[in-house]
Amino acid sequence: AWYVPCLASLETLQELCRKENLRCKSIGITNRSLKRYEVEYLCDYKVEEGTEYYLVKWKGWPESSNTWEPQKNLKCPVLLQNFLTDKNEYLSRVREGKALKVRNHVKALKPAVADYIVKKAKQRIALQRWKEELNRKKNHKAMILVENTVDLEGPPIDFYYINEYKPAPGINVLNGITTGCECADCPAEKCCPKEAGFILAYNKRKKLKIQPGLPIYECNSFCRCGPDCLNRIVQKGTPYSLCIFRTNNGRGWGVKTLQKIKTNSFVMEYVGEVITSEEAERRGQLYDNQGNTYLFDLDYDSDEFTVDAARYGNVSHFVNHSCDPNLQVFNVFIDNLDLRLPRIALFSTRTIKAGEELTFDYQMKGSIDLTSDSADGLSPSKKRIRTVCKCGAVCCRGYLN
Repeated sequence: AWYVPCLASLETLQELCRKENLRCKSIGITNRSLKRYEVEYLCDYKVEEGTEYYLVKWKGWPESSNTWEPQKNLKCPVLLQNFLTDKNEYLSRVREGKALKVRNHVKALKPAVADYIVKKAKQRIALQRWKEELNRKKNHKAMILVENTVDLEGPPIDFYYINEYKPAPGINVLNGITTGCECADCPAEKCCPKEAGFILAYNKRKKLKIQPGLPIYECNSFCRCGPDCLNRIVQKGTPYSLCIFRTNNGRGWGVKTLQKIKTNSFVMEYVGEVITSEEAERRGQLYDNQGNTYLFDLDYDSDEFTVDAARYGNVSHFVNHSCDPNLQVFNVFIDNLDLRLPRIALFSTRTIKAGEELTFDYQMKGSIDLTSDSADGLSPSKKRIRTVCKCGAVCCRGYLN
């Protein structure tokens, strides 16, 4: 699908809606905002004749409608605190001693400080909207949070959240299943993994028990077992609340868990566009120049297809590389038994503490049996331009590729 961005600014759209008396919840124009004024954020500060004033951006109104209001009239303690926090944050970064200076008996913020506060307020609103959008689109119960305390970067412009593979034209990611197991209580002798020639991947505590390099065969939509089946883990989606956060060492966005994750637990699935290897090679030329690493080869059995999570993906899009990762990749088959098109699942390799960043090795070297016939099938597409690694691990190889 093609997306054409609107060329009009948010303020212009709000002004047009008000002029035509139209409602549009997505840009903040509702029945409530049409009838009353509500503070969206505070832009500036000054003191005149002993009275403190704040420049107010009104929710649903363009910036041309901003007004100076005395502090006593403002009933927005959270926004006042945000204003003070942002001001102090800016001053601490530029090491300026004072926020105010006196000119003609008028105290006012320096323009650079006010500009930063406005940008920070707009970023806070944009990230909140993005968080709400992500949680609307996800298909699992766990929450997704967004956090940036590092810089003024807002949500990615050209990224669209999806929950499952988005196949390119001519690629069918749902085929090969015509029947399921008849188990009343999985696993049984005729359960899905055994029918495929492999053992059940999970133990009674629903933790992974197989070695890296072996595939996972879960029960599918044709199976008689219910949703609480021991062999239905990846298909339920991530069970952990996660936070997309801005890293402070130049690695862009990252992902951290908000809950403790035990060893050998399913964490998330890696999804994106499913494209041919020929198309992946073409896109790879462009991504290499940008330093991106979103191409993941689906070469468990062959090298016909690749997952590209650059524009379409889920939380895994933001997971960074580490030479000493806490996540491991496994190939999963559920409603598709086509060995060329496995689903990619990330499992924990050790106990992960709440607040710890989640990472996986983009090369997967040293974490799987490289003598296995399927070992090469777990590696992302090879890069042609070497990208410096910033993972900080003691065993860091120095490059992502």
